[in-house]
Formats: sequence, structure tokens, C-alpha cells
Amino acid sequence: MSNSDQSLNVTGGVVRIANESDASQLMKLYRELNPDDPVIPLATFTEHLKSIVTSKNNIVFVLEVGGNLVSSCYLNVIPNLSRNLASYATLENVVTHEPFRRRSYGTTVVKYALDTAWARGCYKVMLQTGSKNQSKHLFYQKCGFKQGEKLGFIAKNDPGQAA
Repeated sequence: MSNSDQSLNVTGGVVRIANESDASQLMKLYRELNPDDPVIPLATFTEHLKSIVTSKNNIVFVLEVGGNLVSSCYLNVIPNLSRNLASYATLENVVTHEPFRRRSYGTTVVKYALDTAWARGCYKVMLQTGSKNQSKHLFYQKCGFKQGEKLGFIAKNDPGQAA
């Protein structure tokens, strides 16, 4: 599934790069990902989305079926000073609307993001999950990820976090 950041027709839908007009549907989709997040005003979300989609290194992919966004992921391509200057990427916010799960939509949008990273010369794509749900781990493996040999660390800007 080679691409150059264009749309791709798939059975029942199309994978494409998100744009500002997708803001309302993306907000609904991300509620399924993080239902406890505070509700952000649509105008604020739209402005933030605009800043992301106008950057060449930040790409929000969506899979649209019948005019509805059913799956999405967010690829961040990061320029690098090692590995022969090859970029690397992170994949975040992988989500599919509940009624559309287990239909390969999530796998399709993730693989499209990976193909984009490879086409841009990335030598690796990293993904982290806090989920203990084994089916999510199997999903990521099906998409081409494997548990790495490196140990991941996370620092959060959280005033309540213990020092």
C-alpha cells in the first residue's frame, strides 16, 4: 500500500489526511479514546487541528466510511541527527469508533500511516500503549509493531506527580 500522502480507497471507505473540516467528527472519535478528557470548545479544537494539519511533519490520518470518520491515528515525523540523518516517527491517538471495530479499519489506517513514515525515510516508528488489554497488544502486532527491546520512560508535566 504505497502512498505519498494522498487518499487511498479501501473496501467500504477511504483513508486520507484530516483537515480542519474534520474537527467535529474527530472530537467525537477522540471521546472514545479518552472519555475522561475535558470537553474542549470546537473552535479551540479546530484551531489546534489547523496548526497540526498545516505542519509537514504532523499528520492526522482518518478513515472515512459513508461521510463518517470511523478510525484515526496521528503520525509525528521527527527529523534526526543520528542514524545517517534518517527521521523517526511516533504514532499516537489510534482509535476506531466502537461499531466499526474488528472490520480492519484500524489496521488499514495504521498501516497507511506506517507506509507514509517509510516513504518519508523514517527508520523506525514508535508507539506506546498504557492499555493492559491483550487484544490491543495483538492489534498493534497485526499492524506490524513488536514489543521492543528498549525500555520506555515517560515524563509528565503533572504538578500532582511525586518527585
